Amino acid sequence: MQSDIFTEDFTTDPYWWDETPRPEPGRPDLPQRVDVVVVGSGYTGLSAALQLARAGRSVLVCDAEEAGWGCSTRNGGQISRSIKPGYEELTRRYGADTAFGIIREGANALDWVTDFVAAERIDCDFAVPGKFTAAHSSVEFEKMARAAENQPEGLAEPLRVVTRAEQHAEIGTDAYYGGIVNESTASLDPAKFHAGLLDRVREAGVLIAARCPVTAIEEAAPGFRLTTGRGVVRARNVLVASNGYTGAVSGWQRRRVIPIGSYIIATEALPKALMDRLMPTDRMLGDSRKVVYYYRPSPDRTRILFGGRVSAGETDPRKSAPLLRRDLAAIFPELADIRVSHSWMGFVAYTFDTLAHVGCNENVHFAMGYCGSGVSMSGYLGMRVAQQMLGLKEGRTAFDGIGFPTRPFYTGRPWFLAASVAYFRWRDGWSR
Repeated sequence: MQSDIFTEDFTTDPYWWDETPRPEPGRPDLPQRVDVVVVGSGYTGLSAALQLARAGRSVLVCDAEEAGWGCSTRNGGQISRSIKPGYEELTRRYGADTAFGIIREGANALDWVTDFVAAERIDCDFAVPGKFTAAHSSVEFEKMARAAENQPEGLAEPLRVVTRAEQHAEIGTDAYYGGIVNESTASLDPAKFHAGLLDRVREAGVLIAARCPVTAIEEAAPGFRLTTGRGVVRARNVLVASNGYTGAVSGWQRRRVIPIGSYIIATEALPKALMDRLMPTDRMLGDSRKVVYYYRPSPDRTRILFGGRVSAGETDPRKSAPLLRRDLAAIFPELADIRVSHSWMGFVAYTFDTLAHVGCNENVHFAMGYCGSGVSMSGYLGMRVAQQMLGLKEGRTAFDGIGFPTRPFYTGRPWFLAASVAYFRWRDGWSR
């Protein structure tokens, strides 16, 4: 570990926590009985809790850590319509109608978070700057350009091809081969968004029990008996909303999500002229690698936030920081000597079919597996699963009924991850 690359005030807390620290957990007395217990206090759990409480249900949200301690306040704040499998692949799997509906859910999720922030007046630096996705090879640029020009009818996004000769208007580097601008991609400060959502949930009468892990969920007709770190609670319904932090207490769901650490650094404050040259717009940024990098200017345009996967297995953010800094400097050589003020990580949840899932198993409801696109999809599906729990027809989604696959012998520990990362990193470097 290179200690000289860190600023004097370096921290492994997320950059977003500087302005929005984790709320004091408090120790409220737990009720003996509620209508719904929600396991997990991230975007999914809080969005569902808000919908349920406003429909008149009594709701308890339990979390093993402080409210929003997980990836809901650790992500990069990029919001796209992204659904990982493309329309053609989804059509082969499920048929054209279901494929169309699944792709549309990405747009629905983006619309939801846009409307929610406005309607609830949440101050979270929400903006729609668009995103520039850079091609890491000439082969990838040609593929991206063809895809942009041949989008499925009714599913078109506002895409614009940017050639290598034009890319300095989007990003101050020659490391890429052009790319695509998607004008619909939005951004926010994830910790501020979570804080605003938490405020609305509390105002609706939801009880938040932080540092109160759920250690057992047992059916006890006509509902459930939950053992927590602070006592036993009975509930009519249970929602598991733990995503990348899903544990053994919900083993069926745990066998179906793959926790993958996503690592991010924040640079020290940069001169305005340098920021303007490297990132001339406020767009979100990413590239076409399978082992992807994602980055952006901070909302105040003083720093670069740079994220990606730089190790085969999980590691300490102090060890990932030099690797991310090295890769950042490969894109922007001017930053070779820049120091790092923050380095942190959070667990996102992938699935074996690279789709989000929402539904119910053995009377336990769930929404999870956002595959790196959770800023909008998590809150959107939290709202939808709550509507399903309320018996509302509006709760229907295109993900319903497609099955939630796992693999033999998989119990929630991704022993195959190192080999998969190595393979995709090899593929990323294969074609130029």
